[in-house]
Amino acid sequence: MASVKQFQVTFDCADPERVARFWCEVLGYVVPPPPEGFATWDDFNSAQPPEEQGSDFACIDPTGVGPRLYFQRVPEGKVVKNRVHLDVRVGTGLVGEERLAVLEAECKRLLALGAVHVQTLYDGTDSCIPMLDIEGNEFCVD
Repeated sequence: MASVKQFQVTFDCADPERVARFWCEVLGYVVPPPPEGFATWDDFNSAQPPEEQGSDFACIDPTGVGPRLYFQRVPEGKVVKNRVHLDVRVGTGLVGEERLAVLEAECKRLLALGAVHVQTLYDGTDSCIPMLDIEGNEFCVD
């Protein structure tokens, strides 16, 4: 029987710190402490060669339960639909208008952070709200 493996979710992006801080707000994640020997991430970043400054960033679940999110700078922009996306699960166990209201409230909160509302899917019982993060990566409020 295979053991459960830890994993992280990696995002390719143009501005790793900006996107990481967006997802910290979305998920209640935090920025981990800077590497040993550095008081701040800015100090660490300044110590890197110019071509590596700002090239990556991460955020973690403060409870240690959720996966680490890693953001890496890539030269190309997003071109096509994600093959994998995150579902931000705020309506688990709810149905109908109650579920829709919870999802819409979360959507409104995320819009204030810079997310984009794509559409609201609702069939009278189940609902889902596809959205885009601040660099256009798809995710759903579910």
